Amino acid sequence: MVSTLQGHVMDMTSGYPYPLGATLDDNGVNFSLFSAHATKVVLCIFDTTGCVEIAQYIMQHQTRQIWHCHLSGAKAGLLYGYRVFGPYQPELGHRFNHHKFLLDPYAKRLVGEVTYHPAIYGYDIDALNEDLSFDTQDSAPYMPKCMVLDSRFVNDIPIAPLNISLARSIIFETHVKGFTQQHPNIQLSQQGTFAGLASQPIIDYLQNLGITCIELLPVHGFFDEPFLVQKGLTNYWGYNSIAFMAPHSAYLSDEGDIGEFRRMVSTLHLAGIEVILDVVFNHTAEGNHLGPTFSFRGIDNASYYRLLPNEKRFNINDTGCGNTFNLNHPQVLMLVMDSLRYWVEVMGVDGFRFDLASCLGREAYGFDRGSGFFDAITQDPVLCKVKLIAEPWDIGPGGYQLGNYPVAFSEWNDRYRDAMRKFWRGDSGLSPEFAKRFHGSSDFFEHNGRGPAASINFITSHDGFSLHDLVSYRDRHNLANGEENRDGHQENCSSNYGIEGECDDVDINAIRSRQKRNLLTCLLLSQGVPMLLAGDESSQTQQGNNNAYCQDNPIGWFDWQQIDWSLVNFTAQLITLRKRFPMLCHQAFIHKPEALFDNGLAWFNRQGEVMNKCHWGEYQIRTLSVILTGNLAHADIGAVAESTEALLLMINTDELAHTFTLPKLPHLRYWHCLLHTQESEPSVDEEQQVSLMSRSLMLFHTEFTRSN
Repeated sequence: MVSTLQGHVMDMTSGYPYPLGATLDDNGVNFSLFSAHATKVVLCIFDTTGCVEIAQYIMQHQTRQIWHCHLSGAKAGLLYGYRVFGPYQPELGHRFNHHKFLLDPYAKRLVGEVTYHPAIYGYDIDALNEDLSFDTQDSAPYMPKCMVLDSRFVNDIPIAPLNISLARSIIFETHVKGFTQQHPNIQLSQQGTFAGLASQPIIDYLQNLGITCIELLPVHGFFDEPFLVQKGLTNYWGYNSIAFMAPHSAYLSDEGDIGEFRRMVSTLHLAGIEVILDVVFNHTAEGNHLGPTFSFRGIDNASYYRLLPNEKRFNINDTGCGNTFNLNHPQVLMLVMDSLRYWVEVMGVDGFRFDLASCLGREAYGFDRGSGFFDAITQDPVLCKVKLIAEPWDIGPGGYQLGNYPVAFSEWNDRYRDAMRKFWRGDSGLSPEFAKRFHGSSDFFEHNGRGPAASINFITSHDGFSLHDLVSYRDRHNLANGEENRDGHQENCSSNYGIEGECDDVDINAIRSRQKRNLLTCLLLSQGVPMLLAGDESSQTQQGNNNAYCQDNPIGWFDWQQIDWSLVNFTAQLITLRKRFPMLCHQAFIHKPEALFDNGLAWFNRQGEVMNKCHWGEYQIRTLSVILTGNLAHADIGAVAESTEALLLMINTDELAHTFTLPKLPHLRYWHCLLHTQESEPSVDEEQQVSLMSRSLMLFHTEFTRSN
């Protein structure tokens, strides 16, 4: 049965259930949509403007809860969406409303923008009984449309695989728009876009810094939350996905097409830089039970979302964003898996960082490292080969799961973040914790056979203070977010060193400068995988805002006119050192100090003595030294002798200067200073002693050959 508008008719046949979504073939387009509880599904076709609905096709064929049809003669570029009929019974979890235009969960591109009008809600927003009411306004005029794509563009854009070991990676977390929006040498039409991120000025900057991998904040199609729109703000970070296979439309340049993303990946790969996507599968942009109806809610609310067992009107909210995506349902899990494979096989990415990943592993009885999602992804022949990183927490029951993910995953290590911040702030009793985190956090990751690369180490991330603000502000300053400074983390383990915010005090600024370098040095020298927040290497500030998720403006953008090039060069030097010395990326955890002359790690106090239990128990200790050793990567001198390198890092987090004695060890005598953060060049006296000023560090290097 076919209903037509304006005389537009295409022949419809039954089609086939797989693959889901809109699939172009030689004869037309196959459309396939999952809904377990729908009574009727209507495919809606629009003109090229997306404003006029020109045809409706009732999808009469259903195979195992998948509705499908084929339109002969349909071509790439066709704009479409759905209207889904079924019961409107919120108390039972059903919210079907055929007056609402719905986006295809498998849409590869969205055209147009959402307009926040009462019609986008499935209920009458002015009704006293709220979502128990039923709204009959047509939402199509206020919704973007899905576009049929021809994925054969892949063949025209080759991508050379890099396969960089995660253990050897330098991750750079950044934002597509924020990093490129203000660059003066990127043409205006490409600023804030995928094309801009692949432009030569950006490539040059990343290569000169030494970055091997960029981790992009969400690029899936996302919408702003209604409460932000009411305040005149937007969801800048993009953690509000609605289209898991469509690149966010605003990140496509004026002359760009869907291939722009793959061209970006191809260009970055040619420059030796991999791409990881931050993906949000834990919730969607539809919010709680009072949220709008964009897609999943109207297609099959009871299947796509986790609902309270005894009050199915309400969503389970383990995410803090109003709803929780139901990966316990096999079709929902299939959608997520299909999305991940699409971004690898079609778009060319190298891995994923999973936002609030505890949600993805939560079964009905709680978090399970053997959940359906983890089992599916680790056995998948495509996805088991890419980089997988978990944010190991959410706000649900048992949500904090650092160290409890499957062996294929690495994890954001917030314990590393907090330990480094507190230790360099000068907090007491932090030396043992600092040493564990510097060592790679074996206490969290070794139990199931993982190595130091399981720990993604970071000092700052998009969520919180930038590095500059971490040493410039004691308190958050989030008034621009419109929540009376109540949002964002209250405890940041930060310090302003005497004056809140920017100041002209020479001594305070000198301390801040040293602290930035101290923290960056520890990040790049620690065992594990370093992740650098874009802008930390150049002293970018968010003006004390530690929750700039809604600041799509200079607060959240990279300022290319205000760059601390001395810090950029210092960071590049650190990255060069990390790449030069294999002992900074040991494959396994080191537990035997006696193996120091092979491949080892050992701790010393400032008197040059090996740290023992008594030393570690000294609550006020704020000085440490650590020696790391490893065989020379280029050594090949047979069995007679072994050539080894050693690094000695000496740390003083105290407010006072202290004298350090270099450890007296056989074969390790002639130390050369590679790097330091104090104001004057270090000098080692005849007794092998050196003075470290307050809040500073030094890094020494030696090579030695030990005969058997």
